[in-house]
Amino acid sequence: MSAPEARFIGITGMPMVQDGDDLAAQIFEAAAAQGTPLEANDVLVVTQRVVSKAEGRVLPLDAFEPTPFALQWAERWGHDARQVEAVLRESTRIVRQARGVLITETRHGFICANAGVDASNVGGEDLVCLLPIDPDASATALRDAARARLGIEIAVIITDTFGRTWREGQTNVAIGLAGMHATRSYEGVNDLDGRPMRVTMPATADEIAAASGLVMEKVAAVPAAIARGVEYVHGEGTARELVRPFERDLFP
Repeated sequence: MSAPEARFIGITGMPMVQDGDDLAAQIFEAAAAQGTPLEANDVLVVTQRVVSKAEGRVLPLDAFEPTPFALQWAERWGHDARQVEAVLRESTRIVRQARGVLITETRHGFICANAGVDASNVGGEDLVCLLPIDPDASATALRDAARARLGIEIAVIITDTFGRTWREGQTNVAIGLAGMHATRSYEGVNDLDGRPMRVTMPATADEIAAASGLVMEKVAAVPAAIARGVEYVHGEGTARELVRPFERDLFP
């Protein structure tokens, strides 16, 4: 039996993405131009930032008129009140607020810092980037484009960078998904000691997203990558599979 192996290839040479760009075409052309065209069963990993740019989710800060809470929070912690207001508008609830950070639940159900709103690498001053409205739909559009234009079946993961509870640093996670299931269940499979496993369920999409960060550094202008040779469960999965329902939360 051959040793397990996977390869991650950063896609370079893409232009700076603008509102309305054909993101699929830019990715496919750049991958081919560097000699690594997409192949069947690859996983195409794309950063949220370029998806949001192409979908018009980079907005001027002046589009957000601060509410009294945004003004108070911004004054207390030295933030821009307009950006605080953007966070509030992208949130369904505030989960925690401490030391200048708002941990919120987004409309997608993600629990993250500042609702995923960010002002870095957005292409100018006084701009802010919001998460795609429907990252799963964004991933599906890229998967469908690969079918139509390249004639191949691939999976697609849209990533964003999240912190982790009780762990320092950040890592990429899957916020959009198409062509694969987010997890793989080992329930009922015997472990190496012959005992059936009951709760083991690797988050395959998050594992691929995290590994892709090794070739998509934020300051290197590499907004997409190919994961080749990774095992995943093919199917019509969504990133929402990774969102734990509130009633199952161990730390409500």
